[in-house]
Amino acid sequence: MPKVTLPGGEIREVASGSPVGELLPEGAICARVGDRLVDRSWPVEEDVSVEPVLASEPDGLHVLRHSTAHVMAQAVCDLYPGARYAIGPPIEDGFYYDFELPKQLTPEDLPAIEARMREIAAAAQPFVREELDRAGALGRFADQPYKREIVETAEADEGAMGERFSVYRNDGWADLCLGPHVPSTDRLAAFKLLSLAGAYWRGDEHRPQLQRIYGTAWATEEDLAAYLHRLEEAERRDHRKLGRQLDLFSFPEELGAGLLVWHPRGGLLRTAIEDFEREIHLASGYVPVFTPHPARSVLWETSGHLAKYRENMYPPMQAEEADYYAKPMNCPFHVLVYKSQTRSYRDLPMRLFELGTIYRHERAGVLHGLLRVRGGTQDDSHIICTEDQLVEEVLRVFDILQRIYLTFGFEDFVINLSTKPGEAIGEESMWRKATEALRLALDRSGLGYSVAEGEGAFYGPKVDFHARDAIGRLWQLGTVQCDYALPERFQMEYMGEDNERHRPVMIHRAILGTIERFTAVLIEHYAGAFPLWLAPEQVRLIPVADRHAEAAGGLAAMLRARGLRAEIDASRETVPKKIRAAQLMKIPYTLVVGDREIEAGTAAVRAREGAEVRGVPFDAFAEAAASGAARRALTGIDLASLVPAAP
Repeated sequence: MPKVTLPGGEIREVASGSPVGELLPEGAICARVGDRLVDRSWPVEEDVSVEPVLASEPDGLHVLRHSTAHVMAQAVCDLYPGARYAIGPPIEDGFYYDFELPKQLTPEDLPAIEARMREIAAAAQPFVREELDRAGALGRFADQPYKREIVETAEADEGAMGERFSVYRNDGWADLCLGPHVPSTDRLAAFKLLSLAGAYWRGDEHRPQLQRIYGTAWATEEDLAAYLHRLEEAERRDHRKLGRQLDLFSFPEELGAGLLVWHPRGGLLRTAIEDFEREIHLASGYVPVFTPHPARSVLWETSGHLAKYRENMYPPMQAEEADYYAKPMNCPFHVLVYKSQTRSYRDLPMRLFELGTIYRHERAGVLHGLLRVRGGTQDDSHIICTEDQLVEEVLRVFDILQRIYLTFGFEDFVINLSTKPGEAIGEESMWRKATEALRLALDRSGLGYSVAEGEGAFYGPKVDFHARDAIGRLWQLGTVQCDYALPERFQMEYMGEDNERHRPVMIHRAILGTIERFTAVLIEHYAGAFPLWLAPEQVRLIPVADRHAEAAGGLAAMLRARGLRAEIDASRETVPKKIRAAQLMKIPYTLVVGDREIEAGTAAVRAREGAEVRGVPFDAFAEAAASGAARRALTGIDLASLVPAAP
């Protein structure tokens, strides 16, 4: 009889072929056997270790969402006879399914689909697994061309097991799938359909366009409600909407998709970000460089970009002497800076910094406001160093990266070490040394990290930093890449202390990524209510009447002299409307100036959050605001503390 080892070390003997579910608590939706997930009905036929998987665990949510996707497809097929269904995987926080349908769905159709799903869930239909040979699978899905294509091409991730195919059915409806699934549909309760989209079959724009339905599913109704609240909050923080409201940027059709113009207010925000970056880099031993936007094809051939990255590059511009490509990266240009003269070990490490604009041919379907653009400015740095300096330089990067993130208000990070991908350049020995250097730096730093196998850049392994925003979302920001390949391809050298030529190592490093994408993350993190030092307009002065405009102008000039960005609302609107306008623009401080304030040298100061303090001495406010902005403080001014105590 097979022996089953349970959590805690308990060992139980069971009859061969017994379903593993007999050993699981009722709350488990499936089991983990070794390193794979199996249905509760999986037969135990040999000695194994078994762990229950609950719906609230990451693996459990994956199974729950996959099962919900099946029920959604079943509901669509019930409601729309003749429906052809393609694929329906679980994704982060939810699931989707792609269909070819006899009608074009609208958001108004989703409630009916969801209602049918709830009927199926309430019916407690069991998920039953069976295996078919190729002929049997083709027969089972005779009226489903997308499933037949999967069977014919034997896609392993869609149910193929050599010449055997895994199929799950419930109440007569069947899908090609490896599983596992929940035991029955009544385990699915906390779900909701969210949206519709178009999707090409297998991502090929030359294949049929299908209708995609997105949904989400959770272990409990409380978890679902919390997620829907996060979605509402994310919608409120959408940088595209706030970008229009706050007059930061726009995407004129005349420019083309994925290209934007920064408006004056957005330009001030961007300048504050870039000035801080320049300041901290210069203080940390980096030197600024500037490079052109296009380069001859030979540069990209040498770097390997034309061989490994061409699909993300724009077509060449033809000149009389050569083809030129707009740069998708700055790396080869910085190599040329290094190679402009003979280098010695005394010159290393060399830390080059550039806010360089790059151009990438992103597909129209993935463009998304500032988060995915076709032309963006990257805070790009390349450190050329000796092998002996490599780990210390990576540790220096980790330090500057964390200091910058903390200044912008990000404190919670998730870090990945990404290893060699399938498409790569460079010798295996180089990859081993580069990966080990990054691993050693991470271990010495004390930073927690996980390994992302095969996710490195084509020229080297990397460490990626993901920051968590105010509503818990993770954003990939910084990357640190270790590269032995480009120095080899470009024949980079330095003269060592031994008077021999040596090959340096190159660290590719971006902290914010592109300024465009980071600005989008900042907008959404702060919901447009930036801390004082980042706000495009930091103080707005509101004269009560026309006769107070001159005094307000003088006060604004005093604030500007202290380095603050101050404006006057001289419109003919009422004071309450002016205050409301300032709040809508999320200006940190609004100062109302009238007869009383001018006579006393004070102001009525209203903070962005709505609290108003009267009788604030203007000089004290100016000093506190200038100090907070200069320190790049994330917290506001304690206005009440500025008001003198009554005698």
